[in-house]
Amino acid sequence: MRVLTRGIAGLAALGLVLFVVAIAEGHAILKSSSPAADSTVKGPDVPIILKFNVRIDASRSKVQLLHPDSTQTDLVLEKQDAPDMLTSKAAGLAPGAYKIRWQVLAPDGHITRGEVPFTVKAD
Repeated sequence: MRVLTRGIAGLAALGLVLFVVAIAEGHAILKSSSPAADSTVKGPDVPIILKFNVRIDASRSKVQLLHPDSTQTDLVLEKQDAPDMLTSKAAGLAPGAYKIRWQVLAPDGHITRGEVPFTVKAD
C-alpha cells in the first residue's frame, strides 16, 4: 500500500511539473538579443535582433528605442525571418546609453514586455 501511495504521489508531482512547464512555454521569454544586455556596440547604425523561446505575433508586437535624453522612437520591424524572432535597425545613433523596449504577443494570448540596455560608443 505504501509503495502505491508513493507511486501516485510521484505521478501527481510529475504531472504538476509538466503542467507548469507547459504554461511557462506559452509565455514569450527573451532568450537572446543583439545588442546583448549591458553590452557596448559601435554606432551609428545598430542592427537589432530579439529571439524568443516561442513563436510570437509580429503584427501585434512593437519595439522602441529609448534614447539617452529619455526620448523614444518606434522602430520599424523587418519581415520575420523566423517565427520566434523580431528584427529592426536603429540608425544614426550618437554615443550614449540606450534601451530597447519590446512588447510581444505569445501564442497563449499573453503580452510580455521587457527592456535591453546597451551603450553605443564612438567609432
